[in-house]
Amino acid sequence: MIRLKEEYNTKIRPALQKELNLKNIMEVPRINKIVVNVGVKEAVTDSKELQKVKKKLSVITKQAPIETVCKKSIAGFKIREGMKLGVCVTLRNKKMYEFLDELINIALPRVRDFQGVTKKLDGRGNYNLGVKEWIIFPEAEDNGVDKSHGMNITIHTSAVNDEQGFALLKQFGMPFKKNK
Repeated sequence: MIRLKEEYNTKIRPALQKELNLKNIMEVPRINKIVVNVGVKEAVTDSKELQKVKKKLSVITKQAPIETVCKKSIAGFKIREGMKLGVCVTLRNKKMYEFLDELINIALPRVRDFQGVTKKLDGRGNYNLGVKEWIIFPEAEDNGVDKSHGMNITIHTSAVNDEQGFALLKQFGMPFKKNK
């Protein structure tokens, strides 16, 4: 069994139930999915760049990404409707817990001058994290891709508010910034 999932079922879930004063164990918030998005602006001029990014993201997340397309044409940016401009991966179950474990324990501590991540959630208990360079992941060693890309990582939870979502992520060990 995956380490984080086992820890959630045995330690985190009962602790959250007690901390949040929930009567039913099924009310305890959990992580539903993690979505990883990478935008590739170079894909406007070079379609091969999108394939390189797609390959690298599949190595990082251990799952094949899908290509995302532009919904509207924007003449100022030379973008047409239907043009492929990014890649996206939705992780669930085993791969989700493996990615979260790697993100919290390996990747985020590798960020230069890391002080912690912001405590701001979206109002419904979900968390968005922007990563400037994907080099923080050990699998993303530079071979084949000449440019490092940033990514947006969204952690979708079943929490009903930000307090429950924050408590859940804190129990998982998300390194939030310290209050001064």
